[in-house]
Amino acid sequence: MPTYEYKCDACEHEFEEFQSISADPLTKCPKCKKKKLRRLFSTGGGLLFKGSGFYITDYRSDSYKKSAEKGTKSSESSKPAKSESKAKSSD
Repeated sequence: MPTYEYKCDACEHEFEEFQSISADPLTKCPKCKKKKLRRLFSTGGGLLFKGSGFYITDYRSDSYKKSAEKGTKSSESSKPAKSESKAKSSD
């Protein structure tokens, strides 16, 4: 459920309200009790990831993982070894 921001036009009181998307907007100010309340447009809350981390591969299909492994193995085998390149330069 989202958090909505409200502001009273009568007393300038601002507050946040945690309510369902399908709920009707509030109209009565809890501070001055006048029906001058309006819902503000805001950017919304940020998304927080806590813990060891989330990775794009966490939710990939098995076929994607297999093809990614094949791509990694083929790119590693095409690279020359460091000892080979040093041996060629000393000739």
